[in-house]
Amino acid sequence: MIPFVYLIPLFPLIGFIINGLGWRSIPKSVGGLIGSASVLASFIVSLLVFFEVKAGASEVVTVFEFIQSGNLYIPFAFQVDALSALFLLIITGVGFLIHVYSASYMHEDEGMVKYFAFLNLFVFSMLLLVLGANYLIMYIGWEGVGLCSYLLIGFWYKNKDYAKAGKKAFVMNRIGDLGFLVGMLYILFKCGTLSYAGEDGVFTELQNGAFSSFDYNFIAICFFVGAIGKSAQIPLFTWLPDAMAGPTPVSALIHAATMVTAGIYMIARSSDLYNLAPMALEIVAWIGCFTALMAASIAIKQNDIKKVLAYSTVSQLGFMFMAAGMGAYTTAVFHVMTHAFFKALLFLGSGSVIHAMGGEQDIRKMGGLAKKMPITNITFLVGCLAIAGIPGFSGFFSKDEIMAVAFSHNKIIYILGLLAAMMTAFYMFRLYTLTFTGSFRGTQEQAHHLHESPAAITIPLMVLGILSIVGGYVGLPPVISHDHTLANFLSTAVTNAGNHAMEHSTEWMLIGASSAIAIVFSIMGYMAHKKAVFVENTGLAKVLENKWYLDELYESIITKPLHSFAEMLDKYAERQGIDGAVNGVGRLVQWSSDRVRLLQSGQVGFYLFAMVIGITVLFLISYFA
Repeated sequence: MIPFVYLIPLFPLIGFIINGLGWRSIPKSVGGLIGSASVLASFIVSLLVFFEVKAGASEVVTVFEFIQSGNLYIPFAFQVDALSALFLLIITGVGFLIHVYSASYMHEDEGMVKYFAFLNLFVFSMLLLVLGANYLIMYIGWEGVGLCSYLLIGFWYKNKDYAKAGKKAFVMNRIGDLGFLVGMLYILFKCGTLSYAGEDGVFTELQNGAFSSFDYNFIAICFFVGAIGKSAQIPLFTWLPDAMAGPTPVSALIHAATMVTAGIYMIARSSDLYNLAPMALEIVAWIGCFTALMAASIAIKQNDIKKVLAYSTVSQLGFMFMAAGMGAYTTAVFHVMTHAFFKALLFLGSGSVIHAMGGEQDIRKMGGLAKKMPITNITFLVGCLAIAGIPGFSGFFSKDEIMAVAFSHNKIIYILGLLAAMMTAFYMFRLYTLTFTGSFRGTQEQAHHLHESPAAITIPLMVLGILSIVGGYVGLPPVISHDHTLANFLSTAVTNAGNHAMEHSTEWMLIGASSAIAIVFSIMGYMAHKKAVFVENTGLAKVLENKWYLDELYESIITKPLHSFAEMLDKYAERQGIDGAVNGVGRLVQWSSDRVRLLQSGQVGFYLFAMVIGITVLFLISYFA
């Protein structure tokens, strides 16, 4: 099936074209069926490709000649190897469950068919990103997911705040994308190619010794700037919580299976480059560490169910970059996989809650939903246990691996990561407790309509719940098993840096510490909020509730000065400068024509006199010239 790998992105593209062209006339049920079936078809082909790759197959499939000019040759080609095969399964598998969920969640929306068209385009772009055999194809998919995020976050564009959130995501992503573009052009200038593999590929060229340390670090940092925007790291992370303006399934797709994982994929794909750029790796690790810590602290005091999960995503992405920055790329990808399962589960679970609550998202107005929504309750609890790192659940294995790498790499990063993990367990069980336990705190109208969601919503929740439990067993720690299934699978496509091996006794100690912390702080999160007493936040709590005032800071030091500068340019450069010059030419012509026309007096004697004067002037010019 590898030669037919082009079918994987083609199916969602066909779904987008059909639903996109006929969204006004296609019935909602048919639009949902087309959208879901196209991603299911991609998943089936991805599964077949995955088994071939697992058996040892790996190749570059050229679909058609793309750019060929002189010595420049960039084919439209797909790279099929362990890394791309794994991401194909995550994107199409979780994406399909989100499509099925959306068919029920969005069935009352007038623009449902258009929504599925955008959703299919989103999946197509992400598949293009992970399949590209060169940085240009990756960049096309990279820009595609940015466009789709804008379309889907601002899907309900009649609400000005939602439209503004879409624009914010688009602009902040463009800032990061500029860094990626600069790095890509620098590689093209230095290497003459953008293809990854082969004798003339980028990674072969970079390792031939002709490049300086500056070259490696500059390219790697430029790429990371792109990842900072796309994967929401400090300082470009504030767009991601605002992305909650879109429909809940969109939040699940952006936060779990697609867009935000693009930065991790890009760094893992470029592992050969980053291994030559130690300074860039340190920057990646520290920014990831601080992002994990800051986002986790903000999530503690958020009351919007989706905002808590949004900051949780930012924090978990920080853990992934922390691992990548320490050279443990397969560990970062491992957390991408487990995170895709439990974060999609949590977002879709929150959508089920919001659906039952009639659109209410404030957890202070919920409570006691476990009795009315048993399936949503159990699956959401599984997601909380997984993200908190409770032993036996998927998040435990990947997070424990990150912490073990951090311990052997840098003790300060390990301590800060441990602090972020503590807060994660605390705020997730705060969220679960206030939403599902105790007594209901909403209105009588909401209480009357409380009910479990339909099968199209609960079945994806149950599938993701199972994956959130078993998904971590592909990466058992060395003290349990020497055969790390995922690391062995990815070894042919990703080159880890550094030696993170440690004594079994040390690893048992780390496992015990992280497990104890996860359990203790989960219990603390439950105990501290089971009585659901709400008081006005003050001091640090107020700062956390207002997200460290980062939006206000950006408004003060970036947005307002730029607006003032733009107004100044508009007033002086545009209106008085450019418009003034253009209008001045017009006024000059009008003024001069008003005077010159007076020469047309109609008197023959004046015309003869003017002719004589003109001939005399021409004679003098020719004589002295």
